[in-house]
Amino acid sequence: MAISIPPIIDLEASGFGRGSYPIEVGFATEDRVVHSFLIKPAPTWLHWSVEAELIHGISRSQLDSDGMTPREVALKMNDMLRGKTLYSDAWSFDSSWMGRLFDEAELVQRFRIETINKLLTPQQMELWTDTKQTLWSEMHIERHRAANDVQVLQETYLRVMQATTA
Repeated sequence: MAISIPPIIDLEASGFGRGSYPIEVGFATEDRVVHSFLIKPAPTWLHWSVEAELIHGISRSQLDSDGMTPREVALKMNDMLRGKTLYSDAWSFDSSWMGRLFDEAELVQRFRIETINKLLTPQQMELWTDTKQTLWSEMHIERHRAANDVQVLQETYLRVMQATTA
């Protein structure tokens, strides 16, 4: 039986609390194609956490030189994701940061973000964290970069489904 893989989204941010904003967004579509964009901070986005930078490894100067404006990212995402529902394992954070991006861009978000938990049974949710940890060890890729995180999340979903539908 073929398991359909949901589109997954992940964001990295300037920090963890009030005032933080998105600095990178990554998403993987149902066909497992991954896209990611660095986001140049808007002039009013001033919050910066050194602790967060140590986790994701993205500097503010890298965003200024390599990032796209919030409007450019929002337009691209609406074009690529219109009408889709993407799933996040950190829904409250990711949806809040996405809202901040679209507010800054002065655009309506044309796709939805839901929690991955909506797709999982309680048994599958129990397997989620351990499966994800195992994959991080196996895949040997850098954590806390949006493109890498969505790849691991899709693979986690696939493994959890295979383990519980066999």
